[in-house]
Amino acid sequence: MKVFDWKTYIFTAVAVISFSNFMAVLFGQTIPATFMTFFRYAGETIILGAVFLFALLWLLKARPHNRPKSYSVIIFDVYGRESEISDIRTEFKTHDVAWSFMKQYKKSYPLYNFAMVSKLSKSDKPTIFRYI
Repeated sequence: MKVFDWKTYIFTAVAVISFSNFMAVLFGQTIPATFMTFFRYAGETIILGAVFLFALLWLLKARPHNRPKSYSVIIFDVYGRESEISDIRTEFKTHDVAWSFMKQYKKSYPLYNFAMVSKLSKSDKPTIFRYI
């Protein structure tokens, strides 16, 4: 009777080594590579979608607005009532020129306040753009 059989030992050793190698490759390379590929493509899709979403929102927000064609300067006295000062210009075509004249008027007439207004086509009431 044989106590130790070399054929059984060799077969068992080869089977264990092969199975171990298979499990190491399966859990060490195959499954992680599959998940990494999926998550890499999913991450790229999410980032690209976010970029396009922010670009679309920016385009919608940055679209041209209705700019007024002319600006007026309204004069207010110390009590907050509209008043008039003779010989000053009150109608302007551009925002910058109206603002410049308002600053000059405020230096010349410190007891008055000035508002730059414009009438937009959508509303009946003038819209105040600047007030000093």
